[in-house]
Amino acid sequence: MALELFLPFLIATAILLATPRPTILLILSYALAQGRGVALAVVAGVMLGDLLAMTATLLGLSVILAASALLFTVMKWAGALYLAWMGWQMIRSAGEASMKLASISSRSHMTAFRDSALVTLLNPKSIGFFIAFVPQFIDTGAPAGPQFAVMIASFVGLGGLNALAYALLAGRLRRHITRPRFLAWLRRGSGGVLIAMAAFTATLRRI
Repeated sequence: MALELFLPFLIATAILLATPRPTILLILSYALAQGRGVALAVVAGVMLGDLLAMTATLLGLSVILAASALLFTVMKWAGALYLAWMGWQMIRSAGEASMKLASISSRSHMTAFRDSALVTLLNPKSIGFFIAFVPQFIDTGAPAGPQFAVMIASFVGLGGLNALAYALLAGRLRRHITRPRFLAWLRRGSGGVLIAMAAFTATLRRI
C-alpha cells in the first residue's frame, strides 16, 4: 500500500475510531458497571467483530471497485451522504444518551466478550461506514488483496487500542462520565465529526 495513502488512512481511522458509536457506548457501559477488570474481554470482542466485519465488507467491495468508475463515484457520494445522515442522527438523539448500567453489572466477562463482538460485527452503521470510507484510500491500479490486508490489520489494531483506552478511562472516571449532560455533548461532538468526514469523503478522487 502506497505511503501517501497509508498515512492518511491511519490518521483518519484514528480520528473516526475515537468517535463514540454503539460499540464504544457498550464498552463504556461495561467499564462503568464493572470497572477496568472487564477491559480485556470487551477489547477482544471488539477486535474480533471488527476483523470479521471489515473482511466481509472488503471482499464485497473488491467486486465494486473492479466494475466501473461510475459505480465507484456513485458509491462515494452515497457514502458521503450516509456519513452525514449518521452524524445528524447522533446530534438529534443526544438527549437520549444516558446509560442504564444496573442490568449489566452482574454479567460475566464471557458475556461481555460476546456482546462486544456481536454489536461490532452486526452493527449496520459499521458496515456502511466501511463501504463509505475505505474506497477513498485504495490505489485501483495496484492489487487489492495486499492493500486490504494492510487496512484490516491496521484498523483492527487501532480499534483494539482505542477500545482499551476507552475502557480504562471509563473505569477511572466513572463518576463524571455517567452524567447525562456529559453524554449528550459527547454524542453531539461525535455527530459533528461524522458530518465533517462526510464532507472530506465527498472531495476525494479516485486514483
